[in-house]
Amino acid sequence: MSQELYILLGTAATIGFVHTVMGPDHYLPFVALSRARGWSAHRTIWITVGCGAAHVAGSIVLGLVGIAAGITLSRLSFVESSRGEFAAWLLIAFGLVYGTWGVVRAARNRPHTHIHVHVDGTRHVHEHTHASQHAHVHDKPDKNLTAWTLFVFFVLGPCEPLIPLLMFPAAAQSPSAIALVAAVFAVVTIVTMAAVVLVSIRGLALIPPIKMGRYNHAVAGTVILLCGVAIHLGL
Repeated sequence: MSQELYILLGTAATIGFVHTVMGPDHYLPFVALSRARGWSAHRTIWITVGCGAAHVAGSIVLGLVGIAAGITLSRLSFVESSRGEFAAWLLIAFGLVYGTWGVVRAARNRPHTHIHVHVDGTRHVHEHTHASQHAHVHDKPDKNLTAWTLFVFFVLGPCEPLIPLLMFPAAAQSPSAIALVAAVFAVVTIVTMAAVVLVSIRGLALIPPIKMGRYNHAVAGTVILLCGVAIHLGL
């Protein structure tokens, strides 16, 4: 390999890492939903890896098609920008819907008490919720829907630096250079996403839990909504 390709591969690894760490949307939705939905670490990481692979694959395919068809970089950048804007609004909508559902669920699941009087005259207070009695019936399909919604978002969400900073320069060398650069960027991005998510959920497990109780889903929806807003504003 040429020295230029070595430099390009090092750049791909660096950009993949920095791009992921600097973009909270790459990991906060997984951490928030894992906490709210009670996902295991194993399930959370697999969902993260799947979404990360979809995230990178979308831009790689677009870049390959653009290079093969001779589409100008400015036009591809416009397409990526449009995808990013659409993905941001999708994340905003998902966060808003999920957060609203969380608020409604929390309101319905508000604990209340009943006084029980026994035949011998003794009394005791019984506290319970109605919504939690049937939560397990509805949670399983919703878990799948939540994961697939994240997957669709990451398919649409572009890797902004991949095409202009890496794939087009690699195309000036050889097709194998494009493949190597894309592979390094993809692996580093996915591994970084999984690592940050795993460290985050393990770290949160060590912190004494904040008693948000029935508001967990509302908080998760708010986090996702704010991630979408940050993408939309270019933060």
